[in-house]
Amino acid sequence: MSSKSIANPDELLPTRRSLIERLRDLDDQPSWREFFNTYWKVIYGAAIRAGLSDPEAEDVVQETVIGVARKMPDFAYDPNQCTFKGWLMHVTRCRIVDRFRRRRPLNVPLTVPGGPDTTADTALNLPDPAADVLEGI
Repeated sequence: MSSKSIANPDELLPTRRSLIERLRDLDDQPSWREFFNTYWKVIYGAAIRAGLSDPEAEDVVQETVIGVARKMPDFAYDPNQCTFKGWLMHVTRCRIVDRFRRRRPLNVPLTVPGGPDTTADTALNLPDPAADVLEGI
């Protein structure tokens, strides 16, 4: 996975509902391989463009795929509400933010004076250093 080539999201085929349904079976290795081969470069590329190093970007890919696998048994796909790729990029963005959090020194609080404690609630709206890059995807 250390290839520096980054997929253009426009080159990807539309996400097939049949693939999403097959991903509900965590033991369906051919479908998970197809998912990984289709999306790893997009995830990796987003992490690199956000400013992460190669090893950090590879970790983001791994953590994103694991996160998707954990959600798939209960995932309710409704393309009218959110596209699968949109949801995948949201998960990716969260993993990228996690990586940036790990970079901060341990003695620096993640809160803004008078602001909320963002260490307890990951759903809060945090400044996302990768937002412009990911919006372009």
